[in-house]
Amino acid sequence: MVIRKSGAYRLGREVKFTVWAPQIKQVKLHLEGDSAAIFEMQADDEGYFNLTLPCSEKPYRYWYEPDGQGPFPDPASQYQPDGVHGCSQVVDHNAFKWTDERWKGKPFEDLVMYELHVGAFTPEGTFDAIIPRLEELAETGINAIELMPVSEFPGSRNWGYDAVFPYSVHSAYGGPEKLKALVNEAHRLGIAVFLDIVINHIGPEGNYFGNFGPYFTDKYSTPWGKAINFDGEWSDGVREYFSELIVFWSAYYHLDGLRLDAIHEIFDKGAFSFWELVQQKLAKHRRSNGRAFHLIAESDLNSPRVTRPVEVGGMGFDAQWLDDFHHALYVLLDEPGQQRYVDFGTIGQLAKAYKEGFVHSGSYVNFRKRKHGASSAGVPGNAFVAFNLNHDQAGNRAGGERLSQLVSYARQKVAAAALMLSPYVPMLFMGEEYGEDTPFFFFVSHSDPELIESVIEGRRREFKDFGDTKKSLNPQNEQTFLKSKIKWQKRTEGKYAALLAWTKALITLRQTHPALRNFDKDGVMVDVISEKALALKRSSEDQKADLFCYLNFSDEGVPIKPPGAASGFKLILDSGENAIAESTNEVLAGPGVKIFSRIEPAFSGRKFYT
Repeated sequence: MVIRKSGAYRLGREVKFTVWAPQIKQVKLHLEGDSAAIFEMQADDEGYFNLTLPCSEKPYRYWYEPDGQGPFPDPASQYQPDGVHGCSQVVDHNAFKWTDERWKGKPFEDLVMYELHVGAFTPEGTFDAIIPRLEELAETGINAIELMPVSEFPGSRNWGYDAVFPYSVHSAYGGPEKLKALVNEAHRLGIAVFLDIVINHIGPEGNYFGNFGPYFTDKYSTPWGKAINFDGEWSDGVREYFSELIVFWSAYYHLDGLRLDAIHEIFDKGAFSFWELVQQKLAKHRRSNGRAFHLIAESDLNSPRVTRPVEVGGMGFDAQWLDDFHHALYVLLDEPGQQRYVDFGTIGQLAKAYKEGFVHSGSYVNFRKRKHGASSAGVPGNAFVAFNLNHDQAGNRAGGERLSQLVSYARQKVAAAALMLSPYVPMLFMGEEYGEDTPFFFFVSHSDPELIESVIEGRRREFKDFGDTKKSLNPQNEQTFLKSKIKWQKRTEGKYAALLAWTKALITLRQTHPALRNFDKDGVMVDVISEKALALKRSSEDQKADLFCYLNFSDEGVPIKPPGAASGFKLILDSGENAIAESTNEVLAGPGVKIFSRIEPAFSGRKFYT
């Protein structure tokens, strides 16, 4: 199979420039700076224009001129040092000296993930500034970080979903070399690195793709603009561009996996699907480097096909985000939240989320005005990523509220236990481990006044649709971004330190208890004991280790019948010293958690108090 690599790559003592422009008659390459010159590129019979030049002392900075237009940056640029409207720069991937040769990745089911925004995670907002915090994350038990998109976007602050150069690494964060340094150090500490990427649309500002080729289609539309042309005329080059992008992040940045944004907005009716092409290329790549590389989908489909192999009609993802778990749990923790999630609100739905995964699996959904989803009962737990919070859950509120700003400290402890004891791969949002209570807003730094106003108005409509009547901050204002930065030092203070200790204990329990290492849902039993409480039992594959957890989401006490010492069970974690004895029963005051085990946990200490 011939693989075309759009972009500029150093090959030995030469640099090869390639750009896909199938309907263009002539493309000229413009060099800037000391090497300033103009060259005409040579076309092949598949719509690619090529040019090879000897390496220069300094990295080439360049533009393309298709049929006399522009010049424009390279659509496959790997570095935009002057932003989305500036020239592209060649990246010498041989210059960085990797030291992670022995790193082969981690099994997906072993991960405790941690989503972070590079700009808001530290005061500096750079890749370099993340590195000193990695050790503390590792000590907490977090062994995988997931970076929100880092491809070049307009300005210096953005969530990253408006990126316009999918192959690039954002200049304000430190560029390609600094991302590699972050990955290299994370691997040294035993931390996998994932990246969130967007291939369902290209952002509006700095988008010059249409000047080169038919990257977009009018057959479909997305909420963010034109859909990518994955199945129409001239789509072969588009499919190559984006399928190569997925392999690129593993090959050149040693990433451990990707999270693909909103795959339900990727449209392809072809007989040989885009996902088959991706899996074909990944299989070849994995054989060549021996590293684990995982794909995670964000999907609105509630479809088990997302994680089925492509050989049986699936998409081949290793896992998908499980929004239904979040929704079912959140409305029990914060009752007003049901206004946002009108189809959730019962303890039975959380029980189903634990036992099956999808809550909506073919039933009528008011939000959608139709039946939605299919059963995921047969999908193993390690094919889902569950969470209590992510960038969307906070940032898509007018006030940017995190869970810690919406519920009590006691409920945060219940939420942490509910997540870590689930049969799914858990993910925390930056600061959640210690109850960070600064907001996380949506922010941008566009330069087009009309686009800025469009973004502001669009956000207002979204908040109104969710019934959120709070006045939202201007996403273009720099203060909106600065207010979203977490306060890392809190993790050593008062209630924050106590919640961090609770989170650490839960993570340790998850990573060491045999019952929590079983991702077969036959090892999960759920008993609804009241309208706001349930009992969760997890069993190991060999049935030799069991764990009971009682979760009370109400403010009222709930009678429970904990397994007795006669059966070998001991209380190993208690969210508060508030159990009340009642003859042979106990009352679990709420909100609260009690966890019993037939084996000793790997941490010292039996109870954690408020």
